[in-house]
Amino acid sequence: MNALTSINNCLRLHKKSTIKRNDKGMKGKKMAVKTYFWIEDSKAGYMFWQKFMQQLCPEIVVEGKKNSSELVRAVRALGDSGNKYIIALDNSFDNLQAIMERKLLKRCTEERDNIFLLDIICFEYLLLEFKDLINWIYAAGDEFIVKRAKAITVREKLVGSISSGNLDYKDIREIVEYDRNLERHNIEQLAAKLLFDLTRNTGFEVSKGAVGECWIKSCCDWEDREDDDICGLDGGRMSLSGKMKAIYEGTSLEGQFKKVGLEVAL
Repeated sequence: MNALTSINNCLRLHKKSTIKRNDKGMKGKKMAVKTYFWIEDSKAGYMFWQKFMQQLCPEIVVEGKKNSSELVRAVRALGDSGNKYIIALDNSFDNLQAIMERKLLKRCTEERDNIFLLDIICFEYLLLEFKDLINWIYAAGDEFIVKRAKAITVREKLVGSISSGNLDYKDIREIVEYDRNLERHNIEQLAAKLLFDLTRNTGFEVSKGAVGECWIKSCCDWEDREDDDICGLDGGRMSLSGKMKAIYEGTSLEGQFKKVGLEVAL
């Protein structure tokens, strides 16, 4: 054996020894477990959830899928991961496609102990049920309170009906009179229309494509704010963190998060 061959053999042995030591070191270390919050929205809902989690559960990674079908597909494709997944699929209870997709996800949660499904009708309904919604978006004496009286009444009737367990909201006279296309709409579509009608032309405006800056910023960091843009929070301005805590406690989120073991620092 010449000197060059001997040196090459020593280098190969050293490399193998180093790889084995590194493998043992990696095996001795536990990979950090992450918690993911998956939603079916990549627009308005995603904007809201990202800010919400940053304030109350900063360790959770928020990811939005293109639509509900993509979300279901992603969950079903999950391997044997040690990570935890919180799934927010809209529970649009009178939408056949949503019902079928939810059944598939419930099966996943029954088969795996690291996947949890929240029971939320939709992002828009969540904000509709927020107890301080009207007090936040309208200042005392705001002309919108009069102009949008019908929408305000419909919101009260809808939230009251569903929170009491009565899902037959299409039998409520005020709701039928409010939405002429009600028979063709499901609860998610009605909630989106109603929330937009209540919040449009305010800093809290919510559409399918965007969520108003007043939901996701501290008071009063709204860039396009005019002097007459006064809301119900003008006399007691809130930080973004304070807003998110209020929404958490003033909606069904608190109960839902506790069910899936999510701890919120208040």
